[in-house]
Amino acid sequence: MMKRSEINSAYRQAKTVFAGNGWHLPPNPRWDITDFGLGDFPNFGLCLINLADEPEYCEKLMYASKGQVTPAHTHLKKKEDIICRAGQLAIQLWNGPPSETIAEVLVNVCGQSRSLDAGAILLLNAGERVTLNPGVYHAFWPLTDNCVIGEVSTSNNDATDNIFENPDVGRYPEIEEDEDVLVRLISD
Repeated sequence: MMKRSEINSAYRQAKTVFAGNGWHLPPNPRWDITDFGLGDFPNFGLCLINLADEPEYCEKLMYASKGQVTPAHTHLKKKEDIICRAGQLAIQLWNGPPSETIAEVLVNVCGQSRSLDAGAILLLNAGERVTLNPGVYHAFWPLTDNCVIGEVSTSNNDATDNIFENPDVGRYPEIEEDEDVLVRLISD
């Protein structure tokens, strides 16, 4: 369970890092701050903003700090580009459930096809991107103190399109209201 104070703190930190890296947010962006239902935001946490959510495509801006992992997951329908916008990002990749996968995974990195061993870690520097097709499991985390991450993808429903390897992972946190709300979340 996340405390509202933890969400408010993450919101302030993300806004500071976005502004410090020249990202001007649109008026009234839709925020999503999650601990993936694990109750451990410092180790499993991500701040997301939906910049565009159209029937054909969506765009997100994300923030994570060093030590925060987005758990291994895939998507049923969503094809996405994950783009390192500031900092350095590690992405671990599998062509199926990580506990079952031994074959290579094919991805497109900065426009070039690449074959990686299952479970390989791909490092992205600022400006670099990887294209992930449905079925490619991925986990990611910053290697730098702060990381700004972009996502451009086909449209999807986060509540139904995400498949996490760990069945204990949930998409949205339960929230304990211990202080006033600074920002309404998509899950509120």
